[in-house]
Amino acid sequence: MRARIARLFAAPYDAWVTGQQEIRATNPTGIRAETEMFQNVRPRSKLHSGVALIELIYHATVRSVRKSHGNALWAIGSNMLQAIIFVLAFYVMFSVLGLRGARLRGDFLLYLMSGIFLFLTHIKSLGAVVGAEGPSSAMMQHAPMNTIISIASAALGSLYVQVLSLVVILFVYHVAFTPFEVEQPIAAFSMLLLAWFTGVAIGLCLLAIKPWFPTFVQIFTTVYQRANMIASGKMFVANTLPPTMLAMFDWNPLFHAIDQCRGFAFVNYFPRNSSWEYPLYVGIALLMLGLMGEFYTRQYASSSWNARR
Repeated sequence: MRARIARLFAAPYDAWVTGQQEIRATNPTGIRAETEMFQNVRPRSKLHSGVALIELIYHATVRSVRKSHGNALWAIGSNMLQAIIFVLAFYVMFSVLGLRGARLRGDFLLYLMSGIFLFLTHIKSLGAVVGAEGPSSAMMQHAPMNTIISIASAALGSLYVQVLSLVVILFVYHVAFTPFEVEQPIAAFSMLLLAWFTGVAIGLCLLAIKPWFPTFVQIFTTVYQRANMIASGKMFVANTLPPTMLAMFDWNPLFHAIDQCRGFAFVNYFPRNSSWEYPLYVGIALLMLGLMGEFYTRQYASSSWNARR
């Protein structure tokens, strides 16, 4: 009986020893086969490198969209709710103050949404890029990851959420409430992309100096976002401003983008005091400055900087 029990417990051990011998036979160096996953895989061609970069940006974009909430639908729905609250708040304010008749002719809610959507897209893209993973982040310890991927994913994630919110809100408003017509939809959407682009460019400049002056960047970002509640010009029409007041707003690229968007959206409005070239040139200049600053900061930034603060 004892000999039978001993054979019963010895059988699994013998099988395990046999398996280990087979592993050593197939891998005589003694190094575990799992170490192959840590090998550096070099791209075979430029096309392979480009596809791998796009794939990394896609996965990082999905992560940035879902970072605000575990449920992706709730993360997008909260942004839609914020846009709806903005529109309703300004609608009630203009109705109470009796300013609806002083605006351009056309759908009043479309007039409000043309300014609010560009404003939200601009400040959301700026905040997303400023809050992107920096050179001293833990994510940068992974071999394929770099700061360009984190910046691009943050920018594209904010654009995806804003465009999806725009499409859903305009569709519901057109189907359930009042049918409307946009005079030049492609050009108007281009102004939305221009507002997003300028926000990304400004955010990149702030991200470049963030490791050096984190407190200043945080305060400046908050002040800039709050100041654009008025300085963006979403609450008034640029053609009705006198020259003294126009000089207070025409420095802002978002002001030009919103005014040009209303010119493309409404058939009877022709913006004379703004241009789409100004925010484009400003965005390109700031983007180049931000890329140079980010490249310089990436060479010197260290995790110990935050420890001493």
